[in-house]
Amino acid sequence: MKTIQGMKFSIIVFAAISLFASCGSSGKPSNIESKEEEKYEEEGSEVILTEAQFKTAGISFGVIESKQISGTFKANGVLDVPPQNKVSISVAMGGFLKQTSLLEGKRVRKGEMIAVIENPEYVGMQQDYLEAKSQLEYAKADYGRQQELGKENINAQKTLQQSKASFQTLSAKVNGLKEKIKVSGLSLTAVENGNIQSSINIYSPINGFVTEINANIGKFVNPTDVLFEIVDTEHLHAELTVFEKDVPKLEIGQKVRFTLANETTERIAKVYLIGREIGADRTVRIHCHIEKEDIHLLPGMYLKAVVETGQMQVPALPDEAIVDYQGQKYIFVASDRKEKTDTINRKEGGESEYHFEMIAIQLGNSDVGYAEVILPEGVDKAKIVVKGAYSLLSKMKNSEEEGEHH
Repeated sequence: MKTIQGMKFSIIVFAAISLFASCGSSGKPSNIESKEEEKYEEEGSEVILTEAQFKTAGISFGVIESKQISGTFKANGVLDVPPQNKVSISVAMGGFLKQTSLLEGKRVRKGEMIAVIENPEYVGMQQDYLEAKSQLEYAKADYGRQQELGKENINAQKTLQQSKASFQTLSAKVNGLKEKIKVSGLSLTAVENGNIQSSINIYSPINGFVTEINANIGKFVNPTDVLFEIVDTEHLHAELTVFEKDVPKLEIGQKVRFTLANETTERIAKVYLIGREIGADRTVRIHCHIEKEDIHLLPGMYLKAVVETGQMQVPALPDEAIVDYQGQKYIFVASDRKEKTDTINRKEGGESEYHFEMIAIQLGNSDVGYAEVILPEGVDKAKIVVKGAYSLLSKMKNSEEEGEHH
């Protein structure tokens, strides 16, 4: 009997020791820990200022305002020129570059001589033309005689047909060589006057600036080679790349604001053409005319643009009321939690405390110092901090750092 009672006593003592050890190991019950953690998380977004700090921070309150803000979306692009304002200079027949004075960036005028190409084959082509032309004159006269004889049945029909075939063949050859001479750049008038040329002059077809030079003196260039590129920069346009989701917002005539890389100057353009095909990257090309042309701009410059899609009446706050913290946008509102009866509490010594809570928000479009805001439900819209928000953020960060050090 004593043995059984002793065993019961040992079990009770062991259970008591285990319970004590479990409490002692944590120092607090687990539910107390979770409450303290929850309280810490809640207070992490709260800022408390003394009366002196409140005055120094320059805090002032405001309300959500209804503002007309332009709907916008962003796009990237480049400056470009129409196809008719960009010319690649090639030669119809190969040859050696004998002369040029062009340098990249040099301005040229329409009709200005920009290069000389030389090739001995030009001489042979002109000789062929003159010989064929001379033979054509004889063939034409012979064909005329054979026609007259044929009317009188003096010659054979076969002879007339041979004369006609010879005349037509030579006529086709002469016309072909004539066009070849024209296309090559040789002067047909000079050739017909007996002036054989071994070189041709290349002239600029437009006004513009030289952007590429792909040959040097003495180099042989083929018809497929591009000698120079000339661009007329007086009619640059902005070529935007717009994502598929933004295409329904586009209309002809919409205003586009853009800035170039490493520039802060904002330039204005208007949507002129909207592409009708979606590319493999799910984008559409948009052609925009620049409002004020600038000869200092160059094709190929990258740009960032904002396309305005029309004004809408939306709830908005001043930009200075919105802070950025760890990639999220926030505002501060006077705290109205249940455990506090007022925004301003007083300590025993009579000093006032100001309580503020940081609230995460979503942003819409922005314009002229205001931004469209989307607030979570239950936020007191009459107690929003519109001035001094960054002072509150700074105070909150300092409080967090002090907590970490402790």
